[in-house]
Amino acid sequence: MQIQLTLADQQFSLVLAGQQIVKIFQQQQAIGFDNPRINYFEFKLDDQVIGLDTSTVVEQSLSLHINNQFVQQLTLPPIEKTKPKQGVLGLFALGFKIFKSAKVVKVVLAGASVAGYAWLFTFEFALMLIACLVIHEYGHVRAMKYFGIKTKGIYLIPFVGGLAVSDEKITTRWQDVVISLMGPAFGLITSMLGVVLYYATEMEIFAGVAVLSALLNLFNLLPILPLDGGHVLKSISFSMRSWIGLSMCILGVLFGLWLSYTFGLMLLVFFLFIGALEIAFEWRGRHYSHLLPLDKYGQGFSAVMYALVVAGHVAVMMHFADSENPILSLPMKILSS
Repeated sequence: MQIQLTLADQQFSLVLAGQQIVKIFQQQQAIGFDNPRINYFEFKLDDQVIGLDTSTVVEQSLSLHINNQFVQQLTLPPIEKTKPKQGVLGLFALGFKIFKSAKVVKVVLAGASVAGYAWLFTFEFALMLIACLVIHEYGHVRAMKYFGIKTKGIYLIPFVGGLAVSDEKITTRWQDVVISLMGPAFGLITSMLGVVLYYATEMEIFAGVAVLSALLNLFNLLPILPLDGGHVLKSISFSMRSWIGLSMCILGVLFGLWLSYTFGLMLLVFFLFIGALEIAFEWRGRHYSHLLPLDKYGQGFSAVMYALVVAGHVAVMMHFADSENPILSLPMKILSS
């Protein structure tokens, strides 16, 4: 539950789990605090130590201490558990949840994906593409399981890509970052393995796997919602301040629109529309968000992780940039145009 308090004319938000304070926000910015004894929490405010005794939270009250001296018993306002309206998007989500409940759907979608890509290109290319998509989505699934989040598996969507479906919600921005980056990270392992097998066997199909995996995962790392890179950007920027998160995500949408216009990527416009809805819901729910934000260390570490994964995929593409095979050199030409 979340409680709003005003101390020294400043707004504070307390996130509690029972009688334990798990997070303190000062004007939407997370601040550090100590827990010197049971049900007692301290933080600094204007060179003074503010203490909060939560042992009487169940009685709708809170003891306020300043510099270890009791000051007053605060009466807590009634806790209203608000739930954001679902609207049309909620109906679509419900419909999709019912649709994906049957296991046979996975097989049907996978078969349709292979058939569709084989029809557009070749059967060999279709298998390569499906393998890259599955490994990418498996990275997301492994990260979810690491955090104890139940999953419903991987769904392949013809002409769109893949989707790793969870059965539970994430609780922290750090989980969002790790889950988002593990897909491209597993894709980077695929690319590097492709490079090794290419030099071991001199079969260009492995080089093709390496380059294709790098291109797909690099596209996924674009800072555009709902792509993986967009989720990393959102988690970092919304952990700073809400208005920074909104501004950065809007810049990501504008960048995506420019990209769509420049390269004629009409499908990306659909993704941008979905991403814009996600930004709107994130902004609307910023005051009652259950997601614990990243601290400054987490923000910097997440940015470094993102940069390393991007650099790895670019390095694979650059490795084949001078190849005589036009297919292997094409991704780098696209990236450098």
